[in-house]
Amino acid sequence: MAFEAGVSAGGPLQHGGNLAQARALFPEAPQPWIDLSTGINPHSYPYSPLPASAFSRLPEAEAAERLRQLAAEAYGAPTPDHVAAGPGTQILLPIVARLVRRGSLAAILSPTYAEHARAARMAGYAVREVEDVGQLAEADLAVVVNPNNPTGRTIPKAELLELAASMRRKGGLLVVDEAFHDVSVHSGVTDAVDAGGLLVLRSFGKFYGMAGVRLGFAISHPDVTARIKGELGPWSVSGPALHIASEALADGAWRAAMRERLHREAGRLDALLADRGISVAGGTSLFRYIRHPQAQTIFNVLGQKGVFIRRFGDRPEDLRIGLPAEDQWQRLEQALWEVTV
Repeated sequence: MAFEAGVSAGGPLQHGGNLAQARALFPEAPQPWIDLSTGINPHSYPYSPLPASAFSRLPEAEAAERLRQLAAEAYGAPTPDHVAAGPGTQILLPIVARLVRRGSLAAILSPTYAEHARAARMAGYAVREVEDVGQLAEADLAVVVNPNNPTGRTIPKAELLELAASMRRKGGLLVVDEAFHDVSVHSGVTDAVDAGGLLVLRSFGKFYGMAGVRLGFAISHPDVTARIKGELGPWSVSGPALHIASEALADGAWRAAMRERLHREAGRLDALLADRGISVAGGTSLFRYIRHPQAQTIFNVLGQKGVFIRRFGDRPEDLRIGLPAEDQWQRLEQALWEVTV
């Protein structure tokens, strides 16, 4: 069973950010909710006012090309031709899954984000979820989320490049989902995509705190990105997204300062949890991963106090908790003091 499913077979996948679910579970909880069930930066990028033309006109091809240039520079891709942009990584997943024409087996390093498995099944693959990276080489399509959501596990670059070479030799594809790589201290693999057999996914909304913008990137050999662009068609990125992301990706100073800020705040959250006897088992500086025998108690107590965190139906001892906004720390601390474990 996929890690993030948490529901009965055939039911919809459950994800973070579902405040309707929070309200149904805890109807007496104080308002407003503190939603820590996602790994989205609570400090959004301070973009400039949107021009009216961002809404009234179709996006210009020149603006889309500039976005790919900025994404290539920010993410370390060889050229803009190695970058395809779409309305969120989620939309790219099924397109990417269809890239391997002879695909029959998809292997996904698990536990991880469940949508990779769902997209592969939709594309007609038999899906195998494995815990050993070495088992991925047996597949036609291999998927690694790096750093992983929700555990924070990181696979070294050299190991990923060796796997990509193996996939390339047999006409397969390694997909490395670097959705949370903006806060990682480890080397990514976008600079190696030109060799083939490798595709990297990058998410804009998580690090920049703007998930609602819906923007994601696929980075691979130009022949591969051309196929993706062809499936997406024209105007695959909205005018508002082009405006916001072009400013954000060009702002290296903000990016560096935010990495430092998130690192400090993750340490602050770790200290709060430790005060209640809750140790952190992993994660990134955008979310913390907890394994605890009383995870459901922690989830319920915080929920009753209006703090919604992520639990996993098929792994009842696991939790994920994101960072609060600046004005939410006090309420979170008060809620944690109600936890007895």
